[in-house]
Amino acid sequence: MSGPGAAEAEEAWPADAIEVGRVLDAWGVKGAIKVQAFAKDPQALFSSRRWHLQPPDGARGASRRLLRITSAREQADVIVAQSREIEDRDAAEALRGWRVFVARSSFPTADADEYYWVDLIGLEVLNREGVVLGRVADLLDTGAHSVLRIESEDGVERLIPFVAHYVDEVSLAARRIVVDWGADWHEG
Repeated sequence: MSGPGAAEAEEAWPADAIEVGRVLDAWGVKGAIKVQAFAKDPQALFSSRRWHLQPPDGARGASRRLLRITSAREQADVIVAQSREIEDRDAAEALRGWRVFVARSSFPTADADEYYWVDLIGLEVLNREGVVLGRVADLLDTGAHSVLRIESEDGVERLIPFVAHYVDEVSLAARRIVVDWGADWHEG
């Protein structure tokens, strides 16, 4: 894809890019796009005015794009955004399916005892006895709370509720989580 921002996109791609959404379609006739945010609270999209787009897997001849966002708002269950680089509905429609990334460094600061899931993935999980249970492979949203999906090196999977009753400490600096969880407990 060519046009303003296309050549700049590869150079400007942030080392800490995090995928936060996907372009669903065009919105209106002036080049706005509808974006499905991957988080319940889409603040990462609102906190950055530089969105980095990557074509959908399998797209031929397309390269990454940088969009400089001039406005973004929630509209029902989507985000509607306008950028300098998209001039009309046809250009917006051409981005259908593109993946939206923002720099992790542009995320709003989390409150005390709040964490972005992306920061927890890969952390080592130990229990109170110092036994390594594995690493955070993923998180699941149950509606009531999040659940850590832990994978050990020997293939054991554990599901541990990410709540204060089970989680004693989260140290992003030390890259570890300490939990009140028995080494022989395998299900959450």
